[in-house]
Amino acid sequence: MLQASRTPDRLARLLELGFQRERDAAVTTEAVRIDRRTHKLTAARAAMGTCVSISALGDSRARVEDAIGRAFEEMDRLIGIFSRFEHASALTRLNEQGRLRGAPPELARVVARALRYHRVTAGAFDISVAPLVDLFRDRLRTDAAAPPGDAEIREVRALVGARDITASRREVRFGKAGMRVTLDGIAKGYIVDRMAATLEARRVRNYLINGGGDIRAAGRKEGRQPWTVAVQDPGVPGRFRDALHLTDAAVATSGSYEIYFDRDRLFHHIVDASTGRSPTRCTSVSVIAPTTIAADALATSVFVMGPDPGLAFVESLAGCECLIIDRCGRELRSRGWRSAAPLDPDSRE
Repeated sequence: MLQASRTPDRLARLLELGFQRERDAAVTTEAVRIDRRTHKLTAARAAMGTCVSISALGDSRARVEDAIGRAFEEMDRLIGIFSRFEHASALTRLNEQGRLRGAPPELARVVARALRYHRVTAGAFDISVAPLVDLFRDRLRTDAAAPPGDAEIREVRALVGARDITASRREVRFGKAGMRVTLDGIAKGYIVDRMAATLEARRVRNYLINGGGDIRAAGRKEGRQPWTVAVQDPGVPGRFRDALHLTDAAVATSGSYEIYFDRDRLFHHIVDASTGRSPTRCTSVSVIAPTTIAADALATSVFVMGPDPGLAFVESLAGCECLIIDRCGRELRSRGWRSAAPLDPDSRE
């Protein structure tokens, strides 16, 4: 993941880049021949306000290279649907109009999944918090700016509530005027899953996709070893709290340590719809799940729930594990996390 300068104004601008296409961004590619039959290619480019990278192995360099290129093309296509900051995107039109007939099936599908996560998390996951995120960003652009007060937050919070959103196969509709949604807590995971499907459709079975902390891995890396993923220490750049082996699964991390709007980190891009404020009990939540869309949405949900309720929630889900780091630095792991993270924590660099 790219490391950004940690000033509120810089990070507010970083969030504005979320789900924009860096249209002229170059793809950096490195190719290594592992043995007579295996080629490893690694490609990276700027997108979605972060660095998106793919490492993939195969017996044909040309086929792997083509698959990676097509995966990035699929990413660009989907960003054009989900971006809140591209004027012509389907999501922008939905937010402007409050109703979108003939919506792209990908948009309707992701909104429907978001509403499902809203139900199963008892409201912790809520895509309708966009007006609050925008309020925080716009009010706290400079260090000297005063944070929004309780009355202003209450007024904007009246526009929030995912229960007022309906999604069918080709239509998405808001139930009240002035609503807006952000898919930043779920669409990146969906995009990574679609990139993975693009690789697999071209018979690339061994790969790791890293979408700025939303990671999906399949098969093995060179030497038939499992892919290794590290969990960043939210308080110490460059240090890792844990590392895990990942094969045929996904992991995503939500945190307040990279994108925030004030120096005290009381206002950031994750918002609890029930309070209208950013939750502060966690600093980092990592979730392992079968798909990246699930890991993405669940990591955000657990961050909102808080350490102990979030841990209990993840332990009620089949196929999911989590590592939660609270604001005091305490680590909470689900019962199966250690089996998924067998690496020696003392080896972290």
